[in-house]
Amino acid sequence: MSTNNPLERLAELAQDSRDAAGQLLAKNRQTQQKASHQFEALHRYRMEYADRLQDALKQGVKPMTLRNYQGFLGTLDDAIERARQQLSHQQHQVSSAQQQWQKEQRKLSSYNTLSSRRQDQQRQEQQRQEQRRNDEMSANSLARRQDRNR
Repeated sequence: MSTNNPLERLAELAQDSRDAAGQLLAKNRQTQQKASHQFEALHRYRMEYADRLQDALKQGVKPMTLRNYQGFLGTLDDAIERARQQLSHQQHQVSSAQQQWQKEQRKLSSYNTLSSRRQDQQRQEQQRQEQRRNDEMSANSLARRQDRNR
């Protein structure tokens, strides 16, 4: 809806900005969800693998096998730490995107409020003009009747 009213144009632009911020927020939330699932999956796998190591230790393992278990657990710990950092980063991204969306929403609300006030003022002015015309017509009609009655 293209318009010549600058305030309405600003509201349209603000709505576009708000919508873009909303899309970015949704994308960041989706990425955060994926990072969370990956972190949880790695954490679960590490716990399962540690349980397997405990079972193997109860049955007795060769030193080489123990080193392999421990080395792989270390690799899993590194992967879990990277996943935790990625999740933390994504949480920050979501927070920033949400703040930006809220900022754009407040801007849009402000323009809509101003536009609504302007429309109310225009409506009131039209009503006053209509009332003046009615008053003038009534006054003219009364004056004509009085002139005829003289």
